[in-house]
Amino acid sequence: MGFAKISYEESLEKSVIATGKCVGCGTCVVVCPFACLEYVDGNPKLVKECKVCGICAGACPRYEWSWSKAENFVFGREKKNDENFGIYRKMVVAKATDDEILKICQDGGVATALVAFALEEGLIDGAILSGKNREKPFSPIPKLAKSREDVLECAGTKYSYSPNILAITDALKEKKTNLAFVGTPCQIHAIRKMQMAGLKKYVAPLKFLIGLMCSESFTYKGLMETHLQQTLGINLHKIRKMNIKGKMLVTLPSEVKAVPLKEIKKYVRNSCKLCDDFSSELADISLGGLGLNEWTFVILRTETGEKLFESAQKAGALKTRPLEKDEFALNLLVKLSAKKRKQKVE
Repeated sequence: MGFAKISYEESLEKSVIATGKCVGCGTCVVVCPFACLEYVDGNPKLVKECKVCGICAGACPRYEWSWSKAENFVFGREKKNDENFGIYRKMVVAKATDDEILKICQDGGVATALVAFALEEGLIDGAILSGKNREKPFSPIPKLAKSREDVLECAGTKYSYSPNILAITDALKEKKTNLAFVGTPCQIHAIRKMQMAGLKKYVAPLKFLIGLMCSESFTYKGLMETHLQQTLGINLHKIRKMNIKGKMLVTLPSEVKAVPLKEIKKYVRNSCKLCDDFSSELADISLGGLGLNEWTFVILRTETGEKLFESAQKAGALKTRPLEKDEFALNLLVKLSAKKRKQKVE
């Protein structure tokens, strides 16, 4: 596919970086064929003269983004006005059946169970996830998981941004051919944009896109170091789990500390305030907690996603319960999706 010959400076630097739209996904860094860009402090940085190929502009999810093009590409049609959280085939509430996963997962452990199942069944030879930074607790890093142990180590939500797209480079180096990708809505947008741009080298191995529902993410320095550590006196190394259920719940060895969301709003990443996709509307499968306790709300959007989920369920890796019990979760999904849509990126 031909790309409009436009430089990084004229496209992304001017329209995305300078306007505060950059999500820090790292897509431009990964696809630059001349290694002109590096990922520095959460943003791309031009480190040598741009060769004006236009590939970075073609792949960036925040440069000339079109919902109608993306929806037609993924689903063959655009969403209708009453499809409040995007196009889908089926919705269920589910949880993992594996006790080892349930002990460490965020809500119902569906993402972990799906990836572990796909790996064990040979459907994939790796997965791109957000892993753990050993030095900085709950500071996520992109991770190419190659074993069940790797997958389990990545379980649980970290509320700071992990540029998972960067791990595509590791996967290509290791000649992985079948991958699952778990990421935020903006990262799913980036992969769909790469697919639409015909960047097969980078996207051909990505077989399953699992999107996480996401209201926003926080800067690590602000949320973890300034607020939790300095203001509240929490030892970050002692945090066992973090979750948001109306408040931020920080699980420590002897207590669960509830932090009002209004106290931490100031640490939300600026680019998250421009995002209009709460439920990862372009993923194969979308997953979120939505106020549920120990269960995951699942939206099966594509045939690919539905087949993977049903195979895992049939094999006993997942169990489901009727959606009727969880009307509040559905209402929350509609509410949070509407709130996000109002933030549309111009």
